[in-house]
Formats: sequence, structure tokens, C-alpha cells
Amino acid sequence: MYFLPVNPMKAAFQIFLFLFAGSSLVAQQFYIRGEVKDESGNPLQDVNILLHATGYVYHTGSYGSFGILTNRANDSLTFWLDGYQNEKRLVTPDKYVTVRLKLNSASSSYIHRNKLTSFTKGLNKDIQKQWFTGDETYASLIENHFVSASKYPSTSMSLSIDRASYSNIRRFINTNTLVPPDAVRIEEMLNYFNETYSEPEPGKLFKTKSVLTGCPWNADNELLFINVNSKKLILDTLPASNLVFLIDISGSMDMPNRLPLLQSAFRLLVNNLRAKDTVTIVVYGGITGIKLNATSGAEKEKILKAIDELQPGGSTPGESGIRMAYNAAQMHYIKGGNNRVILATDGDFNVGLKTEGELDELISQRRNSGIYLTCLGVGMGNYKDSKIQTLSKKGNGNFAYLDNFHEAEKVLMTEFSQTLYAVADNVSMNVEFGSDYVKEYRLIGFDNKVGALNDTASMIEGGEIGSGHSMTVVFEISPTDFTKDAVARDFSPGNIVEIELLYKMPHDTSQRQFVNSVPLVYTDFNSIDKQLRFSTAVIMFGSLLRSSGAARNISWNDVLLLATQASDDNDPLEQEFVALVKQAKTLYYRQKKKRKDYLTSNY
Repeated sequence: MYFLPVNPMKAAFQIFLFLFAGSSLVAQQFYIRGEVKDESGNPLQDVNILLHATGYVYHTGSYGSFGILTNRANDSLTFWLDGYQNEKRLVTPDKYVTVRLKLNSASSSYIHRNKLTSFTKGLNKDIQKQWFTGDETYASLIENHFVSASKYPSTSMSLSIDRASYSNIRRFINTNTLVPPDAVRIEEMLNYFNETYSEPEPGKLFKTKSVLTGCPWNADNELLFINVNSKKLILDTLPASNLVFLIDISGSMDMPNRLPLLQSAFRLLVNNLRAKDTVTIVVYGGITGIKLNATSGAEKEKILKAIDELQPGGSTPGESGIRMAYNAAQMHYIKGGNNRVILATDGDFNVGLKTEGELDELISQRRNSGIYLTCLGVGMGNYKDSKIQTLSKKGNGNFAYLDNFHEAEKVLMTEFSQTLYAVADNVSMNVEFGSDYVKEYRLIGFDNKVGALNDTASMIEGGEIGSGHSMTVVFEISPTDFTKDAVARDFSPGNIVEIELLYKMPHDTSQRQFVNSVPLVYTDFNSIDKQLRFSTAVIMFGSLLRSSGAARNISWNDVLLLATQASDDNDPLEQEFVALVKQAKTLYYRQKKKRKDYLTSNY
């Protein structure tokens, strides 16, 4: 092998030129800048951006903007985000990149349908429309009437752990304001007290109990209580939580019972967090952005500092806040964990999507992502109950109204696992009556909106049930002569009702069922459990507040007497209820007297 002679000085000069040229190439870098928004012009945070030259993935920032260094004058970027169509762009550093991501075909084809709270199979909606008059508003709740058990033996209702109605009613009465009938949801009032809880058998998710008894306001009828209990999860063994606090800091929150109350509430929640839990804080108002990136529950001081620093101001861009919160939850998604957005607001959305239908569609697009939504409502005056309830129901979640610190303590500390940990999704209950035993029945509560009854495509959709929850479904029934005879002779000839619970396990798509029967066993009203008699007082209270047809035979004194007799002296919530009934009695008698004096003076 031969080697050509080399001039040492020439070789060194050639190496120097090569290294210099290489270093110039390395130093030659380009900066690509741009922004990513949705079709409505709202910034999209945490959009994935693939730089094709290197294979590296980048992400957009809080305002949907990005900046990427590359050593190529021409390059390609691919943008993608869950729920949106991918977008590929050829880019150059001399042009600002503006990208608008479109919803994917599945999301775009979403059709808004009104959702029913209860549904009776075969019952023509034209019959139900006779239950209300033409001047009802879209949000009005139409009270369920009696229906024939022989014609319509099967009825269904959506089960959830919403309980906002009672605390909302308390707010009205404590401020000497008559309660709007639409604010009264009797099933939520019963939910609030979580009465008669008993643990399901080992290995079982649910337990149902039933009681058939007399009806205090109609001696010819009976009340059927069906109590549903869910399994209680052990906090120490619960999977890790990925929580996103979505907090409204707009100008309308600048009141003591709004943002300051929420700050106190979130402080309580943070105290329950474990090291394996994470919290992200997203705010919307004058600005919309991430206040705190995902932080371990062990860093409580850091989380609390971010909460304490919140200041209200600006408009209410709820849409962009919701999108950003869901994107943050998706970015830190824990497979098999508790992934949840906690929205805290007075519901006064005035920028972006505003109507219930638009909000329904936005949340429905994210429903199957495995991310739950808990809504906390605050405030007085422009508090938008129906909008927040729409969000919680469509977000596969729950809804609570915080009117004071004690309510925040109840929801986020005492009932922490019930509020934040689901044991079942899409839960509904079907009840089938035996026409030999029941002539007519009326479902108490679970009233539908006018819009849902007017919509021929409306459908029932189940709700979320939390850990260790007890909820009660109550029917007023008109018994047949056969049943009356069986009751009189104190014997049980069979089952009066068949119960079917339909549900899905969290993170599972297959539907499951839990079936049980209710035997014809009658118990005198004065002999039933005190908690059920207390629940009856709650029903009577709600019936008076919403001017129910059933309330014609109910007086404030009837409610007060029953509530006083059935309440537990050691239960502060039940004692508070008795006090609230007294306040309501005074308030409504005063209004009745004013109206009577007015009519007399103008006669």
C-alpha cells in the first residue's frame, strides 16, 4: 500500500477551512414563529407540533403561540390535538405561521339533543305537553303527573349526585327572597342529605332498599321509597388524581361570596391531596391561561400560593377556559386514574359560546375522553344555574352550589370522595310497576324541561355516581283494590315493582345492570325509619316551594311539625333544615298577607 506525500502546511490549512465551514453551518439557525387557534379564533394550548427535519415534538404555549429553532430554511410542521383534525404546513422563517385547527369529523357531526331527566316508555309527549301552558320558558321544569300503570308500566330516570338545588334554595330564603319554582329540584334536595346510607355487600357495587308506606298528604295513596347506595372507596387506596382547577376570575367574581369563597374552598380541597395527585390551575377572565402547571399534592404551599394570588377582572371567556382546561387534563392524563376538571364559576359566560346548546356541544365532544367534570357554582343575582348544570351533566360529572364556607367544607372535605371519585358512569334506573298492584304512579322530582319535552329527538342519559353515596327515588302511587286488601290483611302476594340499574364502570364502555325486586310489604308511616320521615318532610317542603299540585293538601305547619319530629338533634344539617322551614313559613306568610292586602285595597 502506498501513501502519497502530503505537504503538512497545506493539509493543516485544508482542515482549518473544513472546520470553519462546518462551524458556519452549525451556527446557521432559523426561527419559526406562529400561533394555533380553533375555528372560533380561541388560542389552543399544548397543541403537539412535529418538526419533520428532526422528529422533535414541541407544544404551543398559554396563548397558542410557538417558536421553534431549526437549521433548515425550509421545513414541515404537523399540528395535532385530541378532538381536532391534523394539519400539516410547509414553513419558512420569513413568514409568521397561522394555523386554525378544525374539529375532527366525529366532533363536527355531533348533533345537539335535549336530554330528559326522566322518561316513561310509551307515554306520548303530547300528553306531557298538556302538563304545561304555552307561556313556559325553555328552562321551566314541568312537574311529573300521575300516569296509568297498566298503559305505561315502565319509567326511567337519570341518577346522579347533583345536590345544588337545596343550597341554592337556602340562599334565596336566607336573603328573604321567594324561591323561583324552577330552582326547586326535589331529587337534588333529597340527595343533599345523603340519608339512609348502608354499605353494599362485599364485591357488590350497589345496594337497593325499598319501603312502601302511607302518604301524609293523601290518605288514599302510598309512598314508595327506593334507596340506592354505592360502594364506598377507601381514600388511601384510590388511584392518583390529575385535577385541573378551572377558576373564573372575571369581573363578575369580584364579590365576597364568589372568588374569595372559591379560594377558601380550593384551600380545603388541597388539604386532602396526596403526593401522587397533581393539580393544574387554569384561569379565565381578563386573561386566559395556566396559572400553575401540574404540581404534586405534596407541594401544598406552592398550590395554595397560586390560589391566594388570584385577582378578579375582565370579561368571561368561558369557552376558551374550558378548552384550555380539558387540553391540560389530557396532557397529564393518568391511565386508570381520576382525571377531572373542576370548574368554579358564577356561570356568567359572555365571551365565546354562551347558550346552553353551545355549551352542551362543547362538553359533549370531550365526554368520552375519560375526563370528568365537577362544577361548583357560586354567587347571587346573575348566577346561571341552568348553564352550570348543563355543563356538569354533559361532562359526565356532578354539580354543587356553594353559598357559604360551611357548604364548601361539606362538599370538598366531608364528601370529598363522593364529589371527586366516581364508582359508576351513565347510571340510570328503570322501574317497572305491576298493574295488579298499582293503578297510577307519579315520580316525585326528576322533572323535565319544556325544551326537552318539545324535542322529539330528546333522550335520557345517565349520570355519575360517586363513592359512598346514597340517593332516594320516591313515587306517589295509587294502589289497586287488590293491594289495599293485601295491606289490610298484612300479607305479601308478590313483587310490586322490578328495579333495573343500568351503568358503566369508569373507563369502560360496556353497559352493566343490577336487578332487584320490591315485595309488597307495607309499613305504617309512623313506624318507618326517622330518616325516611325526614325525607318526606323535604319532599313536602319542595312541593310547597314549587307550588306543586300535590301541595294543595300540605301546609307549612305540616312540614314544620314533621321536620321537627323526624330530625336528629345531633345532626347540624337536619337542624338547619328545620330552621329554614321556619324562615320560609314566615317569608311566604308575609308575601301571602301582602297579596291579600293588595287585593282587598283594590277590590
